[in-house]
Amino acid sequence: MKILLGSQSPRRRELLAGLDVDFRVVAIDADEHYPEGLQGGEIPYFISRAKAEAYGEPLAEDEVLLTADTIVWVPGEGGRGGVMLGKPKDEEEARRMLRMLSGRMHAVYTGVTLRTREGMQTITDKTEVWFRALTEEEIAYYVAKYQPLDKAGAYGVQEWIGYVGVTKIVGSYFNVMGLPVERVWEEIRREKG
Repeated sequence: MKILLGSQSPRRRELLAGLDVDFRVVAIDADEHYPEGLQGGEIPYFISRAKAEAYGEPLAEDEVLLTADTIVWVPGEGGRGGVMLGKPKDEEEARRMLRMLSGRMHAVYTGVTLRTREGMQTITDKTEVWFRALTEEEIAYYVAKYQPLDKAGAYGVQEWIGYVGVTKIVGSYFNVMGLPVERVWEEIRREKG
């Protein structure tokens, strides 16, 4: 079985390589906008499917296209609504996002779509992450040194901020990095039959 990874994320490449499966990276130019009203895991579910649908090449019998999208979701008061944090556009937005995550729990959702010639299947994984209260100095240091502009929620759990700030994780650590490899492995095994 040949896996086509429709992602430019170095973390997703690293995580998929860790499964010891053969894959190659393919370019996909997809519209990542989503309908208003989607919440939490519905957002990366929708976007990962849009990425899979945007791949214009026909798939061979033995090929599986894997696309994914990860967001950070800050729940609203009383569990109603919430705020989606994608990739920050600049350092100021990155600092603002980290202030929002400081001292509270947020959820990381990743939608993963596997597309074959026969059809598509999408899974969504959720991990809850707690940050201790971060100081302004810690936030400024992390943003300046690590430049987390390519990461949902403006942080990488595998970087310095995760070492000093994350106090608890419920769910897949690898999902927070951008790919729930445990679930992906199960789905790949299922596709192999």
